[in-house]
Amino acid sequence: MRITRVVSASLLMLGLAVAPAAADSSPTPTDSASADAGAPTRAGTSFRTATEIEQGQTATASGSTGDYLYWSFPADSGQRPTVKAKVKLPETHATQTWQIDVYDGLRRRQSCQYGSQTRTAAAGVADVELACTLRTVRAWSEAWANDPLPGTYYLRLTAVGVGTADLGLPVGTEVRVDSRDIGGSAAVDGSLAEPLVPGIAVKSQADEGGSKDDAKDDSPVLSAIEPEDGWSSGWWSDRWVWTAIGGALAALAGVGGYALTRGSGRPSRVPPGA
Repeated sequence: MRITRVVSASLLMLGLAVAPAAADSSPTPTDSASADAGAPTRAGTSFRTATEIEQGQTATASGSTGDYLYWSFPADSGQRPTVKAKVKLPETHATQTWQIDVYDGLRRRQSCQYGSQTRTAAAGVADVELACTLRTVRAWSEAWANDPLPGTYYLRLTAVGVGTADLGLPVGTEVRVDSRDIGGSAAVDGSLAEPLVPGIAVKSQADEGGSKDDAKDDSPVLSAIEPEDGWSSGWWSDRWVWTAIGGALAALAGVGGYALTRGSGRPSRVPPGA
């Protein structure tokens, strides 16, 4: 009976530990009705003027064929962002090739794990859709590596190799970024002191003792976006679950070993002083 109670308590602990991990590993919802409230309706024309969007928003913008359209969004450690773009083409156009590129906070171009990063629309096609799923954002990386790191990411959408006749034709665009929380499998032993966002150096100077007026005089803070729960919000990972499971199994092994080796106690026929 004692072993049964211990096993039941251990299973209850495992159930409580696994529940938060299951919640964390679920992908970000993509069809929330409130996600598009207040979404931007324009795009920037360079890295410095990139329009800031939150994950889960569907941003729209009007432009011309041949323009470079830029957006920026935050991505934290443990997330695997997926960028999607849809371009509504004019009624009459020649064959066009559209491409999306994603850059990290250091403006390093990030490769796509999978997705249609470049697509060609034949003449007369009404729209073209593109997608790019990045590698999982790491909390820390070597200086020489090109790993995605927490911070601001830039999305650039443009048509490549456009014919002269199509240059300047009006187009409509939609972009959206969603992320999946990968969990403890992407955890590393280390973290950045600060996320890679524009203006972080100015923020750091103000935090280290400089006055707010001095910080304003230096240069403006360029980035105001961050994850809903703040940077490095994904401190919880399923590594905690596996640690708890390992501890529970070790406890069960100890209890079982003791129960098997302790025997049935002193036989009744043996006197206490023997």
